[in-house]
Amino acid sequence: MKRILFVIIFSFSVTFISAQQKFNFEFDFAQFAYDSTSNYVELYYSFDQNNLTIQKLDTLTYTAGRIRLNIVDSLTNKSVFQKEYRVTNVINAQNTSDNKLLVSKIGFILAKGSYSIYIIGRDDLDSTKAKLLGEKIKIRPLINHDISVSDIELAKSIKSEGVNKESIFYKNTLEVIPNPTILFSATAPIMYYYAELYNLNVQDTTKPMLLNRILYNSRGKEINRKSKIINRSRASLVEVGLINLIKYPTDNYNLVLKLVDSLNNKVIYSNKKFFYYNPDFKDTVLSVASNYGYMSSEFGVYSEEECDDVFDKCKYIASEREIEQYEKLDSLNIKRDFLYRFWRSRDLEPETDRFEFKEQYFDRVEHCNNKFGSFNKKGYKTDRGRVYLMLGEPDQVDMFPNETDKKPYEVWYYNTIEGGVLFVFGDLTGYNDYELLSSTKRGEIRDDNWSRRITTN
Repeated sequence: MKRILFVIIFSFSVTFISAQQKFNFEFDFAQFAYDSTSNYVELYYSFDQNNLTIQKLDTLTYTAGRIRLNIVDSLTNKSVFQKEYRVTNVINAQNTSDNKLLVSKIGFILAKGSYSIYIIGRDDLDSTKAKLLGEKIKIRPLINHDISVSDIELAKSIKSEGVNKESIFYKNTLEVIPNPTILFSATAPIMYYYAELYNLNVQDTTKPMLLNRILYNSRGKEINRKSKIINRSRASLVEVGLINLIKYPTDNYNLVLKLVDSLNNKVIYSNKKFFYYNPDFKDTVLSVASNYGYMSSEFGVYSEEECDDVFDKCKYIASEREIEQYEKLDSLNIKRDFLYRFWRSRDLEPETDRFEFKEQYFDRVEHCNNKFGSFNKKGYKTDRGRVYLMLGEPDQVDMFPNETDKKPYEVWYYNTIEGGVLFVFGDLTGYNDYELLSSTKRGEIRDDNWSRRITTN
């Protein structure tokens, strides 16, 4: 599933947390059959309780998060569903650092069509602790005249005995605890999955079908397969199972359910991608294949939109050739590998797994967004943001916000660059978007009469 960020206006305001503080809020979804015109969508989300404010009510200690959900019809650009939810969890006040996730679920019905899901997760009391995520979804009704398979729900656990029938995770006699992060690790290597099969008896019920469960790695190599016979005596069936990932290396994986209907010469697929982190497993194939170095890095789970967003922010320090190369890339994995190499080549400490220079650079991006942004432009895209990202903190800044005959302007000084250079920025529009008026640095615009552009009389 591609994770993307959207700019969207809700009917309330929220200040988003700094990326360096890593407010951990994630979501996933799966759609199941409802009727011939609609599907039932389950949306799973999680908060890291360590990020949430601890609250007390009488003798109870608990954490709470809020989410705002907005679903927009892609054709009409109109909202079809908008609601805010609050979810709480009682915790042990003596043990608040156990890093347990607060997981919950929302269900709703969507008619046939294409939609964008926008979701903001935030702390119940502190609105600066927030994260905005988005996802596109296409609804094709699963109740029809053909055999069909639902989406695959990835789960932390599936219980068939001792279940809580009042749980929001109870369905079809099972208690299915979702994993909204779609991330598994060596400390919790069991991946559970849940899916539903429909319209099985629309054809000759005497001819069985074959259901293959296949696990592929990021190179498309099949590494696990299990098959079973599916009879047609019932209209629908639930398919659940598990895979122990402990013997596999860190990588992106693709779980595929393949239902083979040989009677009608049809194959129906459903798939789900996820990431598995196993730092103690040394894959000799991956270790010698430099093309897959990105797989064990943070870039290995980036969506295409995230790749493009990251590269857009680092264009200021990229060469013209690198920009041309990236613009020609048409594969997600190639983009991931490009970014991995881009930042590795600039790494301050290559012997470590961290990208120290990237961390420093995105600290600058965050500073620019917080300080230089205007109502319609992110801070890193402004002239001041560009200079700050390229050159860092100025040695001196002279600010002139309130001169009677001039529009607001600033003069930045860098004393150690080219023997000393300056940049003059002016707020010509009055919207805090300071344009570069003149600079003494080589390669920048120079206008010795820049003051005429900010004179108001």
